[in-house]
Amino acid sequence: MRLRLSFIAVLLCLVAPVARADEGNSLAVTDPGVLRALETRGFGLAQLLDPARTTPIPNDALFALPAMTQIRAALDDAFARYLADHQKHQPRVRIGVGPGHDVQLFDQAMLTSPDARFVLAGIVNRMDRAYVAPDTCGEIRLIYRLTRTAAGITPPRLPMTLNLVLRAKDPHDASVTCADLAGRWLDSASFSETGAARADRLLKPDGPLATITAAQIDRIETNLQIAHRPKSDTQEFRTDYLQKVFRFDATAKQFRAAPMENQIDRDRLLADAALGHAFRDWLLAPNNLRAFDRGTVLIPEKFLATSSLSSTPVGFAPSALQPEFGLIDSEGKGVFSERDVVNALERAISQGGALENIRSPAGFARRLNDITCGGCHQIRGIGGFHFPGADTLAEQSQGTVPTSPHFIGDQPRRRDIVMAIRDGKAPDFSRGFSDRPQMRGNNELAGSPLLDGWGATCYRPKQKGVADKSFASWTCAEGLACQQVGADASSAIGMCFVK
Repeated sequence: MRLRLSFIAVLLCLVAPVARADEGNSLAVTDPGVLRALETRGFGLAQLLDPARTTPIPNDALFALPAMTQIRAALDDAFARYLADHQKHQPRVRIGVGPGHDVQLFDQAMLTSPDARFVLAGIVNRMDRAYVAPDTCGEIRLIYRLTRTAAGITPPRLPMTLNLVLRAKDPHDASVTCADLAGRWLDSASFSETGAARADRLLKPDGPLATITAAQIDRIETNLQIAHRPKSDTQEFRTDYLQKVFRFDATAKQFRAAPMENQIDRDRLLADAALGHAFRDWLLAPNNLRAFDRGTVLIPEKFLATSSLSSTPVGFAPSALQPEFGLIDSEGKGVFSERDVVNALERAISQGGALENIRSPAGFARRLNDITCGGCHQIRGIGGFHFPGADTLAEQSQGTVPTSPHFIGDQPRRRDIVMAIRDGKAPDFSRGFSDRPQMRGNNELAGSPLLDGWGATCYRPKQKGVADKSFASWTCAEGLACQQVGADASSAIGMCFVK
């Protein structure tokens, strides 16, 4: 495990130049100077959640807002459940806040501290999600990073993000179309301004941020590192991330905990045979299986969980830390058998032609894992985050990357979709597995660690037998070979390293 973590650390260093080159991408605002200016021009949490406030809102005031009280209560409950589970299964392992514990907890006091607040760390265009709600043109995400504001306290940034997810367009606003909005975002790539001047340009009447208002708020997504387990003689290094979603109830004017999109509730599905069978029948229906293959499936809420506990690192071998673990079992103990999957794939192909990604039970299992919030964040993330965000309060650049390899590798696909929307064409909303960028970005990413270069995720076919068709294209660039990572020599997934 220690060797694998070293590989990942070096890989992230190599990815950094690609990430910095992508910071100017028109579909994400990551420059600290621009974000600092935008936070004072209507994009701070204070202006969006408490418009009467003219200064940044500290956490004690934020979570006292009537709209936010249920979020605080839900997070408190999640912490209590985490502690109770730990005491039940590992009563002798010390847990608490600070370095004197075997398991170091996130400091809940920061959620009500007057000396901490959520600072704007990025703005991300997600019009590639327009398939969820076409009339709103997808989403715009304002990402805030929890930061200590008291002088002299380090580290200032804490491992928690709050994503304010807005509809990209108000469906009742006829003054702008999805095509107009897409064009505005794409045109911003040519802006020459930097810092506050660029922020002003983004906010001009014809700029991509001009139409955004608090009326477009759909939900809040939280992601926090609830616990950190340092490497020791008795335990491997691991961090646990708690993820939750809160939808805005416009009538009650409150955020309420909601089922997380495609976060399958493994424990309920395995414990309730009738529910598990219903999920199997629904997902394996040809039309749903095809949407599942394309990455555009929307699983009914009755099969979903309202929180996710995502652990990292998990490695490439099957593990109970992965959301789909145990759902596919050839002995009939899971929700799906391999024969169920093979039969469903054959049926879907006979009715609609070849699938794009899932071509085997292993491919089905991998999609079942990476379609979830927790499973996706375990893959190619920086810790448990795909968007750690820019440090806008630092006096100078910290040399860190605001986005993960997965985020960067997905930009060609997202840009392709936004361009299609701009041009009035039917977008291809499909996406590949989270481990490897979709082939539509092959030329742009070829040879990089994001696709098939040093450190890329790859397929290790067995010496005998037929290669798995779901992963056969996961090869390495010239001069590299797909090699084992970690102790599991039987894993079919590895990383590209020098031969």
